Amino acid sequence: MEDAQGIVLTAHSAGLSITTFGKSHTYPGHYYGPAMRPYYLIHYILSGKGVFQSYHGDSRTYRLHQGQGFLIEPGFVNRYESDASEPWSYIWVAFSGSEARSIIEALGLSQEEPIFSCTPEQGHALEQCIDRMLEFQDVQLANSFRRMAQLNEFLAILAEAQKDTLPSARADDYVASGLAYIRSHLSEPFTVQNLADYLRLNRSYMTTLFKEKIGMSPHEYIQQCRINKSGHLLESSALSIETIAYSCGYAKTDSYTRAFQRQKGMSPSAYRRLCRENKYSLYLVNNK
Repeated sequence: MEDAQGIVLTAHSAGLSITTFGKSHTYPGHYYGPAMRPYYLIHYILSGKGVFQSYHGDSRTYRLHQGQGFLIEPGFVNRYESDASEPWSYIWVAFSGSEARSIIEALGLSQEEPIFSCTPEQGHALEQCIDRMLEFQDVQLANSFRRMAQLNEFLAILAEAQKDTLPSARADDYVASGLAYIRSHLSEPFTVQNLADYLRLNRSYMTTLFKEKIGMSPHEYIQQCRINKSGHLLESSALSIETIAYSCGYAKTDSYTRAFQRQKGMSPSAYRRLCRENKYSLYLVNNK
């Protein structure tokens, strides 16, 4: 038996959705299973101890205590039982969706490696996430977003707890993340230092990685992307030069004009005229 407070939700066909969550204070010898779950389920032990058994090829038994947690993957048989003398209390959250598997893999958890550990501070933060979820029980749309926010925080805490067990990011990963950041923030006047801070890299080391992988510095790549974007806007829109400059991350039109001149060999206004003349010439050729 157990004294449990839990919520079961209807899963949606989204990238990630919460299935159930809650908190339980178990009685001595309380157990669940052997059984399979249709979703990913994470338990974290707040106090006491117990046994978790995972059946994957061969049976594995884990004797767990406060500060540890375990993952149950969908489609696998598992069993867990509270200790007879020091029954455990735990929190849990379950989720499913197309992104669920990749999230679990990113955390370094699996049916083969289902156990994780947290510091007392991290454990307290995990408990707070579940407590907040329990405050947002009804089916209002606003509360569904609030629950998802707490799930994301829960996963972020797990990622922090698991960071020493995860492989270090490779140079390719840093550069790929940097390129994605640049492309997503072209309309903002961010600096190379902002990019280094985002990647948590020394600026000089980041520049070295970029030059090795794409043959140009972060500054050169940012300028190229901004000028190329502005060229498209000059050709395809009637936006003013000032508006295009701001839309491409330039705080001042003069700075944009100088950068465009250096890369294209002409001013933005001249480039726009040339594009219009070429289009008109092409129109005349096609309509002879």
